[in-house]
Amino acid sequence: MAQPTKYIFVTGGVVSSLGKGLAAASLGTLLEHRGLSVILQKFDPYLNVDPGTMSPYQHGEVYVLDDGAETDLDLGHYERFTNCTLSKFNNLTSGQVFENVIRKERKGDYLGKTVQFIPHCTDEIKARINDVALRSDADIIITEIGGTVGDIEGHLFLEALRQFSLDVGRENVCFIHVTLLPLIKAAGEIKTKPTQQSVAKLREIGIQPDIIICRTEHDLDEDNRRKIAMFCNVEHKNVVAFRDVDHTIYECPVDLRRDKLDRLVTDRLGIKSTTPDLSNWQDFVDHIINPTHEVKIAVVGKYIELQDAYKSIYESLTHAGAANDTRVTVERIDAEMIERDGAEVHLSGMNGILIPGGFGDRGTEGKILTAKYAREQKIPYFGICLGMQIATIEFARNACDLTEANSTEFNKESPHPVISLQEEQQGVEDMGATMRLGASDSKILPNTVAHQLYGKDIISERHRHRYEFNPAYRQQIEAAGLKISAVSEPEGLVEIVEISDHPFFIGAQFHPEFQSRPNHPHPIFSGFIAAALQHRS
Repeated sequence: MAQPTKYIFVTGGVVSSLGKGLAAASLGTLLEHRGLSVILQKFDPYLNVDPGTMSPYQHGEVYVLDDGAETDLDLGHYERFTNCTLSKFNNLTSGQVFENVIRKERKGDYLGKTVQFIPHCTDEIKARINDVALRSDADIIITEIGGTVGDIEGHLFLEALRQFSLDVGRENVCFIHVTLLPLIKAAGEIKTKPTQQSVAKLREIGIQPDIIICRTEHDLDEDNRRKIAMFCNVEHKNVVAFRDVDHTIYECPVDLRRDKLDRLVTDRLGIKSTTPDLSNWQDFVDHIINPTHEVKIAVVGKYIELQDAYKSIYESLTHAGAANDTRVTVERIDAEMIERDGAEVHLSGMNGILIPGGFGDRGTEGKILTAKYAREQKIPYFGICLGMQIATIEFARNACDLTEANSTEFNKESPHPVISLQEEQQGVEDMGATMRLGASDSKILPNTVAHQLYGKDIISERHRHRYEFNPAYRQQIEAAGLKISAVSEPEGLVEIVEISDHPFFIGAQFHPEFQSRPNHPHPIFSGFIAAALQHRS
């Protein structure tokens, strides 16, 4: 008889940004290393249908899945830390819940009943968990609930989880609560009271956590472990320390393994599995912490002060660095500073330059100066999405004598719109979920750097953009030396541009950072770091 699907729900208390997503992803890593299959999902209580229209200042990076879903950046952690490939069904927001309920009400699906938060909204949330279970054959589904226990917008989700645990049987559910143990420096004490209050709030809703993960700057002593266990009604061994890691987030699974989190979960759920062998994961971590080489990479962007705005890019650089036995030191540079001071002031001494994606014209001219500097000084350059378009604009201006070349995103009246709005975007008014989104195939042309990096003719990459290389300028730009090395199938849209007589100069219209993994770095990122290492020497 097949074992029933098991469910893990990860909630958070005390403060936001505790690392629930990393805890969930790390647990997924440990469970996979025990031979179990895992799928993860994220429930976000905000009213946006998805984060696609949200500013990076509000939400950080928008992570795009194969099916084009614009999702929370934690789904990036899930895909990087585990072997699962996620879809739009793995991210649910209050906006989606209410949108679905109202749509059903308008169609008459509720047969004249009064539509209420309970049971109609909670039923919608439970249906999503069941939907994911039906769409996968995973042994375990891990669901992270965004926000903090006590937030009014999250109450519906917690109530749905309470109901769901009764529907499937409490023996098939494990509740994990992540809390903060603050250190009061003046008193020299770690305080457990916020954790006690947070768990009390959760228990008021009807949820008793099985395991408590305590975020802490220091180790968790036995006295505090016993105190938390007693006041929060959990077993002593089920109070787990989640310590600040010293070097990289990829240490998190190793840290949580110290308190045997994976064993606690499998015991709670009655699952028999093998002891995890983390040697390959530890080797990867060791290559990050103790590399032989080091390079400095300038990331020139618009939201550079925000750690989460380019999260997947930073992680992809880490993956590529480990593969090249190289520490990647990222220098974050605001493009507007280059507009003000010139490129050499900020970019001299860099071993590689990367321009990420973005929207709007702020800092654009600084990015164009950056691409020019990298091209002329023969510094390895990697442009992603907007970074590819910037490289095209710069080349058109300075190598093709099209001095007023631009994108119609920045100047609708440009006499030389070498980057223009996609044909299918004409007349689109809604901002949400209307870009070219998700994975599509491209053909790599032979005798190109791109073909050398990928080692194959057809690739699949994820997109998120409205503007594209204007084919009217292709012949002129290629004749001057900017080669088109990949085009979409079957449309023929330009996907990769490169310069052959340069140490490394590639622009990709897609977002390769969404497909890089710890022990499988994306080939362009890996080639970029290898070129930066060569440039350093």
